Amino acid sequence: MKASEADILIVPGYTNSGPDHWQSRWQARLSTARRVEQAEWAKPVREDWVRRVVEEVEAAEKPVVIVAHSLGVATAIHAVPAVGHKIVGAFLVAPPDVANPAIRPKHLMTFGPYPRDPLPFPSLMVASRNDAFGSFEHAEDIANAWGSLLVDAGQSGHINTESGHGPWPEGGMVFAQFLGRLKV
Repeated sequence: MKASEADILIVPGYTNSGPDHWQSRWQARLSTARRVEQAEWAKPVREDWVRRVVEEVEAAEKPVVIVAHSLGVATAIHAVPAVGHKIVGAFLVAPPDVANPAIRPKHLMTFGPYPRDPLPFPSLMVASRNDAFGSFEHAEDIANAWGSLLVDAGQSGHINTESGHGPWPEGGMVFAQFLGRLKV
């Protein structure tokens, strides 16, 4: 599949992805990409965030590819029962452990636990071995439950601007390969 054949939905996490974040850069580069905007980025409410993803997937005119980061992963996964039939693939990066009582801010736990049903579409998860918001073992566990291909990003932090992943060309190459394997 080519990017032009899909509606690519960028699903940021808590506080949104700033202008230097790889999601924002990809959105600017990919002509069919658009961000799922949330009314309240700093005080996420699971039902509201999931509803916005559902609305954007339902509004899509082409097959949907999800590109989710952090809390956006939890949001997208919770939307799957309603709109999974319109999604052809998901690129999931740095999933936080939303069931961990040590997570901060505490209200992010309202996005947990993750559903454990296999996803009805191909998915690829990129996880770091030193992500402060979720262990690699947690990512490995949910990737296995969902049937996601897991890519080990090594010591990459939360795979965001703060961890040096503004442009993230390696991620772009992995995404391009993933997209190329998807069927319309």
